[in-house]
Amino acid sequence: MTKTILKALAGEVQDVPPIWMMRQAGRYLPEYRATRAQAGDFLSLCYNPELAAEVTLQPIRRYGFDAAILFADILLLPQALGADLWFVTGEGPRLSTITSEDELAQLKPVDEIDETLSPIYETVRILSRELPSETTLIGFAGAPWTVATYMIAGKGTKDQGPAHALKDGNRAVFEGILDRLTEGTIHYLSKQIEAGAEVVKIFDSWAGSLKGEDFRKYAVEPCRRITAAIKERHPGIPVIGFPREAGEGYVGFHAATGVDCVALDNSVSAEWAAKEVQKDGCVQGNLASTHMVTGGQALVDETRAIVKAFSGGPHIFNLGHGITPDADPDNVTRMIEAVRGG
Repeated sequence: MTKTILKALAGEVQDVPPIWMMRQAGRYLPEYRATRAQAGDFLSLCYNPELAAEVTLQPIRRYGFDAAILFADILLLPQALGADLWFVTGEGPRLSTITSEDELAQLKPVDEIDETLSPIYETVRILSRELPSETTLIGFAGAPWTVATYMIAGKGTKDQGPAHALKDGNRAVFEGILDRLTEGTIHYLSKQIEAGAEVVKIFDSWAGSLKGEDFRKYAVEPCRRITAAIKERHPGIPVIGFPREAGEGYVGFHAATGVDCVALDNSVSAEWAAKEVQKDGCVQGNLASTHMVTGGQALVDETRAIVKAFSGGPHIFNLGHGITPDADPDNVTRMIEAVRGG
């Protein structure tokens, strides 16, 4: 095993942690904006294997990250299951809502999603051929709870209120949606692995709004089911879990779900996470993405402090959230130099 990301995921402590960045292929890069304009719109870019592979490769060429993550979107799965999906400029995604038993029954069975998602698998195949030999290819999907919040509300919401309301008002429909998404995610990630993904990541962006027993049932348990199925079907493929803003829920997340690595947001300190989370396995994170905008010595100092805090165990350096469109590409270079000792 020579790839640094895979070493970290296997529990190896390295003098210099491997590094990649959430949303590293994105609007902060001029080359991405040019390719997106060529594609016409965001969904057309996602479903064009050649162009999606191109934007995935762009940050690898520019920065030499240790991993590339497939360019796609977490809402492609509900679209493949039969939900209408479109994007409103400046406002984000919109979906047809699923809030009743009849609407749930109209979703497609999981074995029919490949009809829509086959271009995504082709993107993975292209990347598997074209990435540098030292670069790890990461596939991904949204966690069932997070994806369900969009399907239930028809859009992103501040507090995930519509999903909580359905959970409390019609538990059978709510859990039916999560079950369908859990099975769909297992299939989707398996197909990505068959196409060449070496690692998969489960993004639970809204996990933090689940509390107590709800966190266990609707964040931890679906992640556990997905991870167990992936490891049964594809022995040796590592899984990264990202229950964003889980707080104390990060503690024990490795053991409860079976993931090989827990990704951390920047609402927890690296010092705390090294003591409470890293003791159970690899961690990923957790520089605030605002440093990619503001830069300066604070960026360098905080980067070095995170590397130092996690130096006693397996660590993959990353942001605590995706890089934002207003980030300065030069700050990414400064961050990488600080991680690698520059």
